[in-house]
Amino acid sequence: MANFDVAHEEKGEVSVLNISGYLDAHTAPDFENALTKLLQDNRFKIVVNLQGLQYISSAGLGVFMGFIEEVREKDGDIKLSEVSEKVFKVFDLLGFPSLYEFYDETEKAVEKFSN
Repeated sequence: MANFDVAHEEKGEVSVLNISGYLDAHTAPDFENALTKLLQDNRFKIVVNLQGLQYISSAGLGVFMGFIEEVREKDGDIKLSEVSEKVFKVFDLLGFPSLYEFYDETEKAVEKFSN
């Protein structure tokens, strides 16, 4: 069983999800559930800290794609932070940098929502 963890913290009006381990077809539902809960709680300003993420599959990438439209319709956004070079290459290959903002530091991503 692949290891995966989602930790949730609030930074004012911004929700931060710290994800770590392997985000694949087996663990994607855990990430989906975390995002669904945020939307149910009307939390649309979301930063996903990928610092601990070691691997992402197409199923994991699909979760991001599945939520971004709804979040943006509610005047929110999903920003990504602290992604490793290895994981960023996967995002980059699929054109994510043109759809999502990437930040070196989670705090900078959080601050962007205030601007």
